[in-house]
Amino acid sequence: MTRSEWVSTLPPWRRLLAMFNWRPVYDIEMRGHESEKRTKLLELENRRLAELESRMDALLLNVDSSSQTPPATGSN
Repeated sequence: MTRSEWVSTLPPWRRLLAMFNWRPVYDIEMRGHESEKRTKLLELENRRLAELESRMDALLLNVDSSSQTPPATGSN
């Protein structure tokens, strides 16, 4: 969203303040949105990694439990 598009979504009194650049509200709010996006992406990535880790654990447990000890070769 461009600055002008964003300003058009503001109430009239905030548009006036933004026009005079009373406070850099656009930059502050956009940084907040970018931070939220990054946080959501990191949460998704963490969930994906946790799922992969649990799959790996399950595979390793399956391999350990299904591995057989070699038959004993006794000499008589």
